[in-house]
Amino acid sequence: MAITVHNDSEQGCLTLHLGERFDFSIHRAFHDACLGDVPAARSYVLDLEQVEGMDSSALGMLMLLREHAGGDRAEIRIVNASADLRNTLRIAGFDKLFTVH
Repeated sequence: MAITVHNDSEQGCLTLHLGERFDFSIHRAFHDACLGDVPAARSYVLDLEQVEGMDSSALGMLMLLREHAGGDRAEIRIVNASADLRNTLRIAGFDKLFTVH
């Protein structure tokens, strides 16, 4: 299970629960879930609870999502990230672009 999607249409929130890997192997599923021909949601939640590792393509997917969601106005929360993933996001400066819990 690479990605599980929950769309709360009343709140306009799209929640993505990612599997063990957040890397290029899920690029297509990630794109289809939130970047393709789908209208932008008002907010996004990326649940990384099961993610054990991510690579630079994951950071690229996050940037594409941010752009799709409105750039500086985007409301994207990254939740349940492990200490290692939070550290990776902090080193890459993504903690300034996304809300990381």
